[in-house]
Amino acid sequence: MVRPVPPSELPEPSPLSARLKEGMTKYSVRLRFRDGREERGAITFVERLGRGRLIDIEREFAMDFDLNELSGIDY
Repeated sequence: MVRPVPPSELPEPSPLSARLKEGMTKYSVRLRFRDGREERGAITFVERLGRGRLIDIEREFAMDFDLNELSGIDY
């Protein structure tokens, strides 16, 4: 049997994860990667997997990203 985990025992989400969740409501964001790249577009993000997708309609470009690859996000 699986017991529910009380909220006090759940890991605290990272500040970057919280900004990504907020960024999903924005029309366009800029993702900064640890390797120096910067990409702009709309994002989707699944917090429990730590993965998301960036979509730039103007350039017809899409890419998957991992939370560990990012250094920051700007709105």
